Parts: sequence; structure tokens; C-alpha cells
Amino acid sequence: MPHRLRKIRKKRGTRTVGYGRVGQHRKTGSKGERRAGRHKHGWTYVLRYEPDYFGKRGFTSPASLRRIENIINVGELEEMAEKIGATEKDGKIFLDLTSLGYTKLLGRGRVKKAFIIKVPSTSEAAAEKIKEAGGEVIAEIETGA
Repeated sequence: MPHRLRKIRKKRGTRTVGYGRVGQHRKTGSKGERRAGRHKHGWTYVLRYEPDYFGKRGFTSPASLRRIENIINVGELEEMAEKIGATEKDGKIFLDLTSLGYTKLLGRGRVKKAFIIKVPSTSEAAAEKIKEAGGEVIAEIETGA
């Protein structure tokens, strides 16, 4: 609910208008609060405790240029196949990682079964491990780290 009178209107006519003793609203003022004066009277504090307070460092790449990789390792493929009930083609388990939201296959872990994996990109180690197990990788982008 709006007040009829602002605080300053209420204070008019009082001796110090809410500023405490008479001298508290005269002459010097204050040195400022929080981070005031860092380039002036607070400079020695900055030098000692926050030397990196001023200046620019590094850069932030634009969000439109950032590509977020959603990765999965070859060691997790067997568990993933059981969880989603993957289909089999020619005795090999077929997994379409693209439709599951993954963008890259990496080589950590072991591959015990033969897989046919469809994925946008893969590392060389991952492709090698799957081929050694008798499977194949269908990658949209050439393999590479």
C-alpha cells in the first residue's frame, strides 16, 4: 500500500532530519562503502589482497560458436544396449547413438561384444577397439581425436 507521506516529508522540521547529531551530515562525508575507492584511497588494499581486481584477462567465445559434445565411452555401450533393448543385425548389436543424443564416442573401457555403432564422431581409439571386437563404426565425421 502506498504511503501518503515520504520519509523526507515527515522528517522536515526536525533538527537534523534523520542524520543523527548535527555534525554527521556536514563537511567530509564518508569514504564510501564496499568497493568504493579501489583506484584511489583503497589502492594499497587492492595491491596486497586482490592484485587481479583491475584489468581484463582472457576472452569468452561466443555461445553461437561453442559446440557442446555429449560423449559416451566404449565401456558403457554394453550396459546401454541392455538398458534400451538394442536390435541385432548379422549377430552384431546395433546402436544409434545419434538418436540417443550422443555426439562423440570415446575409447575408455573394454568392448567384449560386436557392435555396429552410428555416431556423429568418434576417437581413433574407440573405433579401433570396436573393430578389434568384430564390430564397425558408422561415423558422419572422420575419426580423430
